[in-house]
Amino acid sequence: MKVLITGGAGFIGSNLIKKIRKSQPRWEILATDIRQLPPDFLSDDKRNQKRFKSVVLDICDREEVVRIAKDFKPDSVVHLASILNPPPGMTEEKQREIDIEGTRNTIDAAIISKAKQIVITSSGAAYGYHKDNPKWIKESHPTRGHDSFAYSRHKREIEEMLSRYRETNPKLNQLILRPGTILGRTVNNLITDLFQKATVLGVWGSDSPFVFIWDEDVIDIIEYGIDKKKSGIYNLAGDGSVAMPDIAKILEKPFTPLPAFLLKFVLSILNPLQLSQYGPDQIDFLRYRPVLDNAALKNEFGYTPRYSSLEAFYEFLKAKGVRYDEIL
Repeated sequence: MKVLITGGAGFIGSNLIKKIRKSQPRWEILATDIRQLPPDFLSDDKRNQKRFKSVVLDICDREEVVRIAKDFKPDSVVHLASILNPPPGMTEEKQREIDIEGTRNTIDAAIISKAKQIVITSSGAAYGYHKDNPKWIKESHPTRGHDSFAYSRHKREIEEMLSRYRETNPKLNQLILRPGTILGRTVNNLITDLFQKATVLGVWGSDSPFVFIWDEDVIDIIEYGIDKKKSGIYNLAGDGSVAMPDIAKILEKPFTPLPAFLLKFVLSILNPLQLSQYGPDQIDFLRYRPVLDNAALKNEFGYTPRYSSLEAFYEFLKAKGVRYDEIL
């Protein structure tokens, strides 16, 4: 099995590579990323350098993406490169180029190199943050994205692109994974930052339920999907959900729900002054959470996450050394 991985220096990519090296001794891996992998990343693998190679690659460089894929001839392509939290100074145009055109280049490279499978990490954000979202969202629900949230909007466009490729290139099996909020022992992001404030903010009239998936489950699911040559679309989430009032109770912090208009006003002042990393356009992100149904993951794909959403949250807090109150 030959596997080409984009975004190999990222959190999921680097941990996926480490897992494959341990559990799949016959697989060959080519990792690509805009960044060089750390020098000591594979220091214990010098006896078998043929199993792993890494190259610096800009996935926006179409010719280079295709050339590398044609030379390597992968059986499976795992596309993890995307922009969740753009670095300061990155324009939305550049963000879109990486997310949309980078994905297009990767899919075309998979087709040209005659890969049998492509694994794409989409997101629950592809469904969008809408008032009429159903209580539990199944994979058959339309991916509507959200116009004011670039990451969500791009994931919708990518899903639309993948749908067209399924019609024009049916021989390339697509495995599309839509994770909820990923937690892990070392995970830190905009969402986990919400839990570190003195008070847990919410939007009045919304419980803002979160579904969590443990990072090791995401990695195991990708590996399992490659090994079993899986295709299809699957939500990645632990059982159940955890609402913001319950998160506040677990953290033993006050829950402060504010009216949406007031929260937008406050963030419109604080964000430009760099006093808050959250902007007024992210209110719907908190107010209308897509709550992912994981029945297809368990019953069709054949994988049951090790932790429920609540258990994953406990494990995250435990790993961070955060005091918490365990509730049912």
